[in-house]
Amino acid sequence: MKNIIITGTSRGIGLELALQFAQAGHEVLALSRNIPAVLMQHENITCLSVDLANEGSLVQVQEFLSTSWQHIDAVIHNAGSLLLKPFAETTQVDFENIYKVNVFGVANLTRICVPYLVKGSHVVTISSMGGIQGSLKFAGLAAYSSSKGAVITLSELLAEEYKGKGISFNVLALGSVQTEMLEEAFPGYQAPIQADEMANYIYDFTLNGNKYFNGKVLQVSSTNP
Repeated sequence: MKNIIITGTSRGIGLELALQFAQAGHEVLALSRNIPAVLMQHENITCLSVDLANEGSLVQVQEFLSTSWQHIDAVIHNAGSLLLKPFAETTQVDFENIYKVNVFGVANLTRICVPYLVKGSHVVTISSMGGIQGSLKFAGLAAYSSSKGAVITLSELLAEEYKGKGISFNVLALGSVQTEMLEEAFPGYQAPIQADEMANYIYDFTLNGNKYFNGKVLQVSSTNP
């Protein structure tokens, strides 16, 4: 059984992922600002209330790792912050708030995890089709989509930097999935894929994808949005 860290576990895909891994017998460290009761009740899940936008909040992750786990088998950077706002009205503070979660949070948590990652460990970052060069873009998502492009490049760089240690970094760029965040970005739109269905895919990719990929971006999209 493996030790898995998942961010953004309060709802949607992250919540489904935490439950899937735990029910399969894996140990899960679930990180989110709000903690669902269903996760707290599971014996294989440890929940920490963490604000990824605040680097200091990650100290408790470091403390947990140093006292409870000897190694990490996988990290799933699933948490995300979205802003739907015309570019002309989007301030630097707006950009910073999105990047603190979507980019800096990914970098800071990865840095904490690196000493515990071993040969065969897999770091999976959940990005968006909006971060893919040449993909269809949508007005009002300048901060969000550009941040999702940034973590793609970050993952590619980390894959190169840590390939000698046998640690894999890959990105899944998702298309539309029926989640609360999709509803915020595209009110009224109905996606063809549900959160639990996408969680099934991410679950399998996390456990097996690093056998075939490293430093890659996979576009997991049937529709966009």
